[in-house]
Amino acid sequence: MSASSPLSSDHQASLIDGKGFAASLRAQIRDDVRTFHDQYGVTPGLAVILVGNDPASEVYVRNKAIQTHHAGMRSFMHMLPETTSETELLALIERLNNDPEIHGILVQLPLPKGLDARRVTNAIRPEKDVDGLGETNAGRLAIGLPGLVPCTPLGCLLLLKDQLGDMHGQHAVVIGASNLVGKPLALLLLAEGCTVSIAHIHTRDTAALARQADILVVATGVRELVRGDWIKPGATVIDVGITRVTLENGKTRLVGDVVFNEAVKVAGRITPVPGGVGPMTIACLLKNTLTAARLLVTGKPE
Repeated sequence: MSASSPLSSDHQASLIDGKGFAASLRAQIRDDVRTFHDQYGVTPGLAVILVGNDPASEVYVRNKAIQTHHAGMRSFMHMLPETTSETELLALIERLNNDPEIHGILVQLPLPKGLDARRVTNAIRPEKDVDGLGETNAGRLAIGLPGLVPCTPLGCLLLLKDQLGDMHGQHAVVIGASNLVGKPLALLLLAEGCTVSIAHIHTRDTAALARQADILVVATGVRELVRGDWIKPGATVIDVGITRVTLENGKTRLVGDVVFNEAVKVAGRITPVPGGVGPMTIACLLKNTLTAARLLVTGKPE
C-alpha cells in the first residue's frame, strides 16, 4: 500500500516498540562496554548533576543511575541543593571536566531560577557533553561534522532507521522547533536525505503541512495537539510528547502530543505513549557516554 492509498475502516497502524528497541540497544551497549574495557582497561563513567529537589527530575536521575550501572558503566551522582550558586555549579563542572574517570557529564534541566542554563551547558567540555546541548556539538551537527547528538532526537532517528531503512527523498515534517528535540532532529533527518519542514508557533497552517508528511514527528509538549485528520494515510508518526492527565475517576494516564486513538486509524506506523520514544532517551544517553569514552581514550567515536 502506498502512503497515499485510502485505508480501510478497520485499519490499525503498526506500533513502533521503543521499549523493546531500547532494551536491545542497552544489551548491545553492555556488550560493547565490556569489549571496550577489555581492550583499554577503562570503564566509562557518567556524572549526573541535579540542582534542587524537583520530584520528577529526581526520579529521572535515579533511573539514569540504575541504567548506567546495568550497562556496566560507573555512575557519579551529584545532588545539589536549590541554593547552589552558579559559581559553585561551574566549579563542580570544571572538576568533572578534568577528572579522567568521568567521560560524560549531564546537568539535569530545568535548572532553578537564577542559574543560566546556557552558560552551564557550555561549561561542559564538548567531548564530555553527552546531552549534546552545548554550542560546539550543536554547531558540529549543523554543519554535518561528527559529534555528540541530543539523546531524544538520536533515539527518534534510530527508531525511524529501524522501521524505514533508507529515508532518502521522504518528506519529514517536524512539529516543534526546540533546541532539545525539534531542531537537532530536523538536521539529523536532513543528513539522512529527507526533505525537511519544521512547523512552530508561527506556522500558519500546521495541519496542512502535516498532511504532506511521509514522516511526522511531533515534539511540542502540547497534549493531543495533532488529530487524525492531520496525518497522511500510511505515514510514520513519532510522538515525542508526554503529559500526565487526570481522568474523571481520579486516576491518571500518560498521553502524547498526538490523539493516538485517531492517529492509529490513519498512520502506517506510530509510537505509542508510553513505550515509544521515552525509553530511547536513556538508552541513547548510555550510547553517547560510550561514544564519549571512546573519543577521549582513542580519539575515535567507534
